[in-house]
Amino acid sequence: MGAVETTRPAAASIPAAAAASVPAVSGALAEWLGRVERREARIGIIGLGYVGLPLALLFSEERFRVTGFDVDPSKVEMLNAGASYIHRIEPEHIRSAQAQGFGATADFAEIAAMDAVLICVPTPLNDHRAPDMSYIVATVESIAPHLRSGQLVVLESTTYPGTTEEIVVPILERSGKTKVLRGGGDPADGVMVAFSPEREDPGNTSVARRDIPKVVGGVDACATAAAAALYGAIFRRVVTVSSPAAAEMTKLLENIYRSVNIALVNELKLLSLRMGIDIWEVIEAASTKPFGFQAFYPGPGLGGHCIPIDPFYLSWKAKEFDFSTRFIELAGEVNEAMPAHVVQSVASALNGHKKPLNGSKVLVLGLAYKRDVDDLRESPALTIIELLQREGAEVSYNDPFFPTVGRGRKYHLDMTSAPLDDLSGYDCVLIVTDHSSYDYADIVERSQLVVDSRNATRGNPSPKIVRC
Repeated sequence: MGAVETTRPAAASIPAAAAASVPAVSGALAEWLGRVERREARIGIIGLGYVGLPLALLFSEERFRVTGFDVDPSKVEMLNAGASYIHRIEPEHIRSAQAQGFGATADFAEIAAMDAVLICVPTPLNDHRAPDMSYIVATVESIAPHLRSGQLVVLESTTYPGTTEEIVVPILERSGKTKVLRGGGDPADGVMVAFSPEREDPGNTSVARRDIPKVVGGVDACATAAAAALYGAIFRRVVTVSSPAAAEMTKLLENIYRSVNIALVNELKLLSLRMGIDIWEVIEAASTKPFGFQAFYPGPGLGGHCIPIDPFYLSWKAKEFDFSTRFIELAGEVNEAMPAHVVQSVASALNGHKKPLNGSKVLVLGLAYKRDVDDLRESPALTIIELLQREGAEVSYNDPFFPTVGRGRKYHLDMTSAPLDDLSGYDCVLIVTDHSSYDYADIVERSQLVVDSRNATRGNPSPKIVRC
């Protein structure tokens, strides 16, 4: 059975994909779908970060009563006080959700009161580039004792194909008080389980969140129907696939596609620099072709919670099938080499000014992994700073979203954002993240040397600028 797409499905109806294998809507499923349609279903969302919190607000906008679960007490406290810790989410959004019954808690016993439980926890890589499933495992083990028949559990965390059925379902069956439904069973007899990949794009203001189609794959047709109806209440389009593994692979394909194409354009940028060709001009010209080309842009390296990590989930899983994912590995090598290229470009630019990198004062502009977001995860800026420091540079940074930066999972910087009032005191200003709040013409005017890794100074003919 292939992917089947529905547009704003009625919450109490079975989607087309599920209808083929569910001959009739059972009384328990019909009742569950009716609760969704009447906005009586209670929604629990575990993990109130960049994925879970926006999802909670989207459900609240559709008049669902949502309970957010998080193990971080500071997040729970801030949300219950009507405050926000994510830049693009204003406090009034939290307060509006509270008016619809939204609240946050660290007490997993409240899971028992939910009709649907959506899991949005991190899935990082460990030091050996193997999937770190500890967050998923801990979460499922925490909720299993509180689950009851008739509930829907959906994993949204990006992961390798097979996770839902190989990890989530066995833990629920081993630790829970009720069975997991398989083969179209009645919701009155067990828990429905599905996978639906998150498709968040922080900083994207051109596409409304509800306009991003939602992919759903259930362990059985009953779970697919329930998940499609639930998400159909808040997303304009729902795409159902044949299994959780197909949905899991869908998300990986999306991110691997981006990783490979970014690696391609990064490699072409390095070649273009040697050939004296402006790669940005080339991309702009190629973009005029109305078919067969999609623009991707080079940069100082990959960042964020998806692109630098997710492809390696599939590489790891592929080994189980004695398969080598050569494109994924090569793209990873190219993209991971970009921070070192940026540092070498800084050293070369300083050398042109008869200054060594060792001992030079370098200001890094932009710490976030992409423009206009308050997200440091896997940011290439962090790697670049550490590489510069390793070479003896005196490094400062400026980022309007991060007044300070301390210890992370992979870094320990203990730095404070420097003001931009005396740029002439730096031997080099390095543009790593091109926040829209920066006045680049003014920055160039007041700097001795600017190395631009984002083409933020395009059109500026100043000899002070070195583009890398």
